[in-house]
Amino acid sequence: MSQVDLAKAVGFQDDDQEVSWNQRDLLLYAVGIGAKKDDYALVNAKECLDKSWAPFPTYPVVLGFKGTSQDVVDFRQLMRGGKKAPGLPQFDPNRIVHGTQSIEILKSLPPVSGQGWKLKRRIVGINENKSGVVVENEAILVDAKGTEYAKLYSATFNLGAKATGANFSKRVAGPPQAKPIPKDRKPDWVVQDKTSTEQAAIYRLSGDYNMLHINPSIGKAAGFGGVILHGLLTFGFAARALVSAVGGGDPRSLTFFAVRFTSPVKPGDAVETSVWELGPGPNGTTEVAFVTKNLATGKVCLGSGMAYVKKLEKGKL
Repeated sequence: MSQVDLAKAVGFQDDDQEVSWNQRDLLLYAVGIGAKKDDYALVNAKECLDKSWAPFPTYPVVLGFKGTSQDVVDFRQLMRGGKKAPGLPQFDPNRIVHGTQSIEILKSLPPVSGQGWKLKRRIVGINENKSGVVVENEAILVDAKGTEYAKLYSATFNLGAKATGANFSKRVAGPPQAKPIPKDRKPDWVVQDKTSTEQAAIYRLSGDYNMLHINPSIGKAAGFGGVILHGLLTFGFAARALVSAVGGGDPRSLTFFAVRFTSPVKPGDAVETSVWELGPGPNGTTEVAFVTKNLATGKVCLGSGMAYVKKLEKGKL
């Protein structure tokens, strides 16, 4: 226990991770998060039929899994990679849960990355309580010249982990915090969608090959009763719902998106995203709060939802 000093871990800079993608990767990701055949702004390459096509803005969330690979990635080796942060205890990889995820889009992605793109990664927060240890991470996507394109924050909850055995909290950076859902009025938009039974099998081709999302025996052993969808897959479904309802279907309309993962979704489940307009956001956007519910279970699967969207004004279709 003498080696454990949570304060030392906050601010720890991990090695930069090289990343890359091509237009095919972007199209595959769009289908993985449920884009349909007539979602031309997402699935129809620019040089084909639809000039409205653009990379879906949440795509960078998969780059930490994919790296530069154009083949299958060994998820177990990926989880063992990277430098060990000073001051942290050894966590049980089987008890690590993805707690929150946000992405701020600073510039639209090019269809093809080319060489020299990186994720610059550091630990920006640690919280220990009686339930476990939460580690907050920052990843900034930069091109070969160092220009920033996206800023991502995620939190992993290490269930039951003990570091010092006392409450601890330190944070040096993070995303905007979500505001409460208005309780005095109905949502301004409600979007229903249905995942397919093959959804996880498609989404994993973007780089996250965690066997939990393809092997039923692993899901049963983990207490889920079988395969569950990737949290970031449901994340993408909700982002599509906001782009469709608030942004008029334009992928460029979404500039910030954040959620808390609260319960699993299984392949084939239907989901419903309810969205409340809160007022103006930065740079001409509209701030919204949202929640996504799994209609198969009645449980909220994405909570504390917050986004900035460039709202499509009526009459500007």
